[in-house]
Amino acid sequence: MPAPRHDPDRNSTADGGFAVDKEGRKGPGRVRRVTYFKIDQWRAWAPGLDTVDDWQAWQQAPFAPADEGQQPDVSFLPAMQRRRLSRLARMLFHVCWPIAETQAPLPLVFVSRHGETPRTLNILADLARNEPLSPTQFSLSVHNAIIGLWSILRADSSEMSALAGEGDGLEQGLLEAASLLGDGAPAVLLVVAEETPPALYAPFIDDVPFSYAVALLLTPGTDWQLRLQPGSGPRSTWPHALELVRALCNGQTSLHHHWKNRQWTWSRNTA
Repeated sequence: MPAPRHDPDRNSTADGGFAVDKEGRKGPGRVRRVTYFKIDQWRAWAPGLDTVDDWQAWQQAPFAPADEGQQPDVSFLPAMQRRRLSRLARMLFHVCWPIAETQAPLPLVFVSRHGETPRTLNILADLARNEPLSPTQFSLSVHNAIIGLWSILRADSSEMSALAGEGDGLEQGLLEAASLLGDGAPAVLLVVAEETPPALYAPFIDDVPFSYAVALLLTPGTDWQLRLQPGSGPRSTWPHALELVRALCNGQTSLHHHWKNRQWTWSRNTA
């Protein structure tokens, strides 16, 4: 079931949601959307980067690690359950499972612009060879298949959403999570994950420098503020989720992300 949507005119609250500016003005370029939240925990994975110390070192001199198909550890699952998981699914499970283990059942928002691209390409190749399609492979290729597996293997029937955002998928997912906090959820798990595309797609996909997954446990609070305003600017060096990891590692108190005509401003309350 899809998550409830924001009301752009909703008053600002400390438990998440949008706010109009103090004057309540409306119209193009005048309404500023703001949401508040706390990042209670975070985890991230990329080839050769797993621990907080790994990411601390990476943020000091960011680089694109060699992606040779390394598989994140999901040994906490029985072998029969692991065999159904794609690499992208394993990435999500790896970063999310340790966080979820410390919580009661909680909603999850999964964001991936490209999703199960390798699995989908294999299906298209079978079609091109006039070979029969595998129902299992097809069912696992759809965009919400991973959260379906998560729900089954975690025995968690909480509300979950799968989004295919563009370059600002992190922020779109954050707003989806904030709507759940605003509706009373005590915590929401937000995960952004992308896998290096197959070579055939490499000339057309330029926003995945390497495979990565970033999970955030969001709770009500005012530690962080995300503001959306019209505006344009340079594209960030790394995907937005990785830029946020850099900020979380180095204590950066604000960052700006641009995508098309949208300007996202992240601000950390240091008081």
